[in-house]
Amino acid sequence: MINNIIDNSIPSRPLQIALTGDVILDEPEPDHWLSGIAPALLAADIAIGHLEIPHTNRGTELKGDVPAAGADPAALKALSRAGIAAMTLAGNHIADQGAEGIADTLDGLEAAGLTACGAGMNLEAARRPALLRKGSRTLALLSYNCVGPESAWAGKDRAGCAYLRIETADGSPVAPVAPLVRVSEEAKAMLQADIAAAQTTADLVIVALHKGIVHTPVRLADYERPLAHSAVDCGADIVIGHHAHIVKGIEVYRGKPVFHGLGNGCVVTRALSPNQAHPERAAWAVRRKELFGFEPDPAYELAPFHPEAINAMIAQVSWDGTGELQAGIIPVHVEAPGRPVLAMGTRAEEIIGYIERISSMAGLPDIRFVRHKNIWRLQ
Repeated sequence: MINNIIDNSIPSRPLQIALTGDVILDEPEPDHWLSGIAPALLAADIAIGHLEIPHTNRGTELKGDVPAAGADPAALKALSRAGIAAMTLAGNHIADQGAEGIADTLDGLEAAGLTACGAGMNLEAARRPALLRKGSRTLALLSYNCVGPESAWAGKDRAGCAYLRIETADGSPVAPVAPLVRVSEEAKAMLQADIAAAQTTADLVIVALHKGIVHTPVRLADYERPLAHSAVDCGADIVIGHHAHIVKGIEVYRGKPVFHGLGNGCVVTRALSPNQAHPERAAWAVRRKELFGFEPDPAYELAPFHPEAINAMIAQVSWDGTGELQAGIIPVHVEAPGRPVLAMGTRAEEIIGYIERISSMAGLPDIRFVRHKNIWRLQ
């Protein structure tokens, strides 16, 4: 973890927290790809994203999942220029270039002025929260991978990511394509301990979960709601999800907002193209379409995801001095070939309707939004 404290003196007005999903900056000109959402991130008091892959020029490919190539470390500075203050790292690809890739990513984020959590040189470091301070208030951020591969998980003396073990239906190892069904007692105990520790130094705790079923609209896996609810029961104030590369439903549990899937924050890469030299990645580009039953729009060559993934969002939470939270979203449209932009007018209304609809279809309580300037607040 990089403990970078942001300490700007501000009035006791509500703080605006912006939360965006998976980020892969694996193309030249990263500032261009972020520029369509940067105004919303820069306007927030604290903006947080999730870094999907390591940024390194070295390392050894991890076996056990389809490995992601290391992205350019220089691209990390674009995150700061776009207004992002912190990145969560616990996910199924952060260890794909081994311990060196994690070390280089952490160093690069620190050099760019960002704080991070969820990965480290050992499990203790990976579980440590990132702390962000604004005025007299402190926010703690925790990050966990729930989908494997287990070879990416940190250990006592092994670099990797923080994790929450989800039990598989058949007892097989935890992996992104495993049948994950139940929250383990080990996971609940880890959440309880880490959130309790974070509460000793912070006024608000955000828990980020790399979870869910990739490339699949609407559906939540059986473990997702119980896991998110467990985090709130343990003291989390905001729960966010990513990994699915498509937005999922939103609910409020015990007064706390739960964003089950933030979808893609900004993903631009050629690693998901079938026309590439890396045989495993090329094979996966074909296989995932067969596994999940979708055909990407060919116009989206840098973001070849499910066609409904063009409906995106930035979660927005207003946090006042009494601890009250007001949740909402900023609608985002992904334009070809993969650049996210703030949605306006009819397109914004379409995205709001989509998120209301998929929340209901997933069996979550019905939600409705009301527009307040460029933010759509949960009623």
